[in-house]
Amino acid sequence: MKIASSNCDSTIFLLLNFLQDGSQIQFRSVTLNKFMSAEGGGGGKIMINRQVGSDWETFKVWRHADNVYSFRVFNNQFISALNASAAVVGATGGAAGKWERFTLTRNLKNNRVHIKAYNGMYLQARDVNKVTADYMSSSEPDWGDNSATFEMIITIASPLHGEYQLANGFGPVDAARVLKYHRDSFISANDFEYLSKIGINGVRIPVGYWIASDPHPPKPFVPGSLQALDNAFLWAENNDMKIIIDLHAVPGSQNGQEHSASIDGVSQWATGRNDYGKSYIDLTLEVIEFLASRYSGRQGLYGIELLNEPMIHYVPIDTLKSYYRKGYEIMRRYSAETYVLISPLVGGDPGDLLDLGNEFFNSIIDLHYYNVFGDTFSNMTVQQNVDYVSVNRHQEITRLNQRGNGLLTFVGEWTNEWAVRGASQEDYQRFGQVQLQMYGQATAGWAYWNYIIDDPSNNHWDFKQSYETRYLLRPSSGWLH
Repeated sequence: MKIASSNCDSTIFLLLNFLQDGSQIQFRSVTLNKFMSAEGGGGGKIMINRQVGSDWETFKVWRHADNVYSFRVFNNQFISALNASAAVVGATGGAAGKWERFTLTRNLKNNRVHIKAYNGMYLQARDVNKVTADYMSSSEPDWGDNSATFEMIITIASPLHGEYQLANGFGPVDAARVLKYHRDSFISANDFEYLSKIGINGVRIPVGYWIASDPHPPKPFVPGSLQALDNAFLWAENNDMKIIIDLHAVPGSQNGQEHSASIDGVSQWATGRNDYGKSYIDLTLEVIEFLASRYSGRQGLYGIELLNEPMIHYVPIDTLKSYYRKGYEIMRRYSAETYVLISPLVGGDPGDLLDLGNEFFNSIIDLHYYNVFGDTFSNMTVQQNVDYVSVNRHQEITRLNQRGNGLLTFVGEWTNEWAVRGASQEDYQRFGQVQLQMYGQATAGWAYWNYIIDDPSNNHWDFKQSYETRYLLRPSSGWLH
């Protein structure tokens, strides 16, 4: 089966005049002229004892409301003023609760800030060995050189541009308006008709975990994603096409990337729990149950992907396999035939999942191939890129086909873009042809990332544009094998 990925929930991002989720900042005392630091990376006191700002002095931002933020330290704990009796501020918060939330008043002329704790007092630095939340004043401190005034340095502004940042940045009303316009206009029935006419027989659609709570998704997400997926099923079925539902974003984030709805680049899916003590993995399984129960009876459903791109640094392989086994069992309660897709660890060996082929029926291992990311491809020539696909990628697909224990192979993401500069149209055609040839050997087909995109500067990521401008040529035998 050949599939063009359609990112029905892709996002529009606008820069706003406040700190956005995931921004990284540092604070320097204007009187002590030293940086605020989470000593040891966290778990102890906040101190003002560093001449230079580095990892321990850099905090990731969570935005709760206008000018109300939490600050995550190096070891993923939060700055907290909970020790109210001693008024000593620590890097000890396990969650972003009320004592871990601070009101930030900012002087845009000189980047000076005042930081007010939940107890109503301002943080101050009178001693290099501690920061206290006990600055008392009948009004806000002035902007001169005093113990309650800090300079804020933004080291990374707006590093993440995902749906979480968009929804939280705009707020519920404007985010709902922006995303409704996007979902109503970005993909339509005409796109499914177009794909069907040129021989594409399905789409892989990424969704976030909040789809299972629509029309009342958890904050800051807004309603509409479920209706968008329902529309896609109707349009696919009207054109005899199939859909793979790809669970792209899960609670806690499986890879720390913006496309998995990470708040600040941190991944805690494998170990984290929500405020009520339920594990993120159990919450994810509830999403799988929702998707399976809602769509298993639909003619257009080809399969459900249990998780997209878990990262090796954050997800142990045994944890991943355990989750896949539970997800598979849920799927089979609703359908014996629907395909179950499993994604290997990013940075790991796809072969680590092959033993699941002995347990799973109608299941597929999803491979993602890009010649764009990482140092491996940064200086490759056109021919070297072509050879890498025809040799390295071909060898891996062949190995997995031969040793899969019943697991089918699927190149679920690839694109006709690379790191080569100044490449000609003929160069792109060669690169596309070798990818189509090699990925066509995957036993369950492929999906191109992406069908269409909004950014004209990245036109080779756009399947429709690449095809219509003949940078990507259709094989003489057609897309199907």
